[in-house]
Amino acid sequence: MSGLINKNSALVTMSLSRSSIISGFTRALNRGWVERKTLDMLYISSLLLLVGIAVIAAGCCITLGKRRLKRLGTKIIAIASILSLMPLLLLTRVYDQFSRTANPDRIEPMFAKGFWVFLGLLALTFLLGLINTITLPKPVPQDRYEMEAKYRLFLMMLPFVILCFVFSYLPLWGWRYAFFDYKPGSGLTRENFVGFKWFTYLFENPATSADILRVIRNTLAMSGLGIITSWLPMAFAIFLLEISAGKFRRIVQTFSTIPNFISWVLVYSFAFALFSTEGFVNAVLGDLGIIEKGTNYLMSSEHIWLKMWAWGTWKSLGWNAIIYTAGAASIDQQLYEAATIDGAGRFKRMWYITVPGLMPTFFVLLLLSIAGILSNGMDQYFVFKNAANKDTIEVLDLYVYVLGLGSGGSGNIPLATVVGMLKSLISITLLFGANRVSKSFRGESII
Repeated sequence: MSGLINKNSALVTMSLSRSSIISGFTRALNRGWVERKTLDMLYISSLLLLVGIAVIAAGCCITLGKRRLKRLGTKIIAIASILSLMPLLLLTRVYDQFSRTANPDRIEPMFAKGFWVFLGLLALTFLLGLINTITLPKPVPQDRYEMEAKYRLFLMMLPFVILCFVFSYLPLWGWRYAFFDYKPGSGLTRENFVGFKWFTYLFENPATSADILRVIRNTLAMSGLGIITSWLPMAFAIFLLEISAGKFRRIVQTFSTIPNFISWVLVYSFAFALFSTEGFVNAVLGDLGIIEKGTNYLMSSEHIWLKMWAWGTWKSLGWNAIIYTAGAASIDQQLYEAATIDGAGRFKRMWYITVPGLMPTFFVLLLLSIAGILSNGMDQYFVFKNAANKDTIEVLDLYVYVLGLGSGGSGNIPLATVVGMLKSLISITLLFGANRVSKSFRGESII
């Protein structure tokens, strides 16, 4: 509605954050060019429109039910659609007040193109809801507000599908930055469109190519260690299930799972308290007379890959074992009983029954690990990174972060986007390749 509003603000942003509207009108409010009630009207209309859309979506979900629920859902859609037209009328008043301001050149009033889109969709939704309400047969007294199990399961899964779309697929729209000479604060226009310039720069610039090879080496090394030892959670789960004392088993499982919920910042604080120059390890070794001067083990780059693997394994071992514990519950207990009768001991039952029963789960997780070999996160390496181990600890995700944001947010965002794109494409290729190999050798696949 105004050039003073950030063009990147979406309907959700305008509805949930009043400050996103007010922030650009500070001078206009002080000079009296715009009244605060006009901005409040803009905020309220955006909020009401968002609520109306949410109610319409809820009505669509309700229509998946049986006759009585379906009729209720169509009524909700029709009523919510007609009520959502009211915020659009408020938006026309906002535009009118912006246009009649004392200084329209500073306010830059503009009529949102999305207004007509929302108007057309709401009118169509109301019409369809009204037609369905009239044409649907009326429920009989025996009808109840029920829904088939398959639709209930679908609605239970829907929030996770939406979250996956928002956080995994919607960010792919940011790949367009790879084709522009973009600087923070500037827009994407024809003038700064550069095509595949940053793709060629990535391979033609010797320094950048050397950095890419270095971080890929670090990434493959640390991810490779994780893949080689990916059997550890399964082994831990198997031995955990063999603990006969249920109370003790639950205690071990709880204490081994808790580290997964500790942030890497706190993990580093714990590591610093143990292995810094004045940490617990140096203090004990000094008291025993083994060393005379403390050593800061965190500043050393020696065996950094093994160190990072050890911290990662400690943090995730118990959590990763949960899926194997759940998988072991599906193994037929009659197999164990038959093996016991035949004289098989505990370790033979583990080797010949439990391990084969968990192998399908293991191979699925192994394929996913191979597909994500270039995506081993950045939190752990970011907090443990220092001047001494920078060259050997920097992985691809951390390199993209540093390359994109740089010092004070002045990094090369287009080049970082290119690296991220190539990483995603390589990961997809590895996933399908590993899946093809699994299908060829084992006759099973995950895709």
